[in-house]
Amino acid sequence: MATGDQTAIQGVITRQLQAFSRDDADGAFGFASRSIQDQFGDPPRFLEMVRRAYPTVHRSRSAEFTELKLTEGGVVQQVELVGPNGEAELALYSMERDSAGLWKISGCVLVRSARVAA
Repeated sequence: MATGDQTAIQGVITRQLQAFSRDDADGAFGFASRSIQDQFGDPPRFLEMVRRAYPTVHRSRSAEFTELKLTEGGVVQQVELVGPNGEAELALYSMERDSAGLWKISGCVLVRSARVAA
């Protein structure tokens, strides 16, 4: 992975979290990969899915970037998120480059974090 990729990846995730915090559907959708965009079709539908299925992502109170891993499936950025209820979850963001070489979010899986939120 080239120098600066981790910074770029973290920037994409941070900007998408900021867009979610403002309910900026277009902005958040723009950071998603083409396959995610195709799956949900339009920004409002995507935002509604995140609001319902990923409340910790939709309204995270804090985000702390941890490991960036190269896996057989690609690049995964781990982020400790604290949700609106104060519970910590580990977000595993799958990342991919688009045709222009920009990093996009191609998936997110949440798992219970061992960390205790303050």
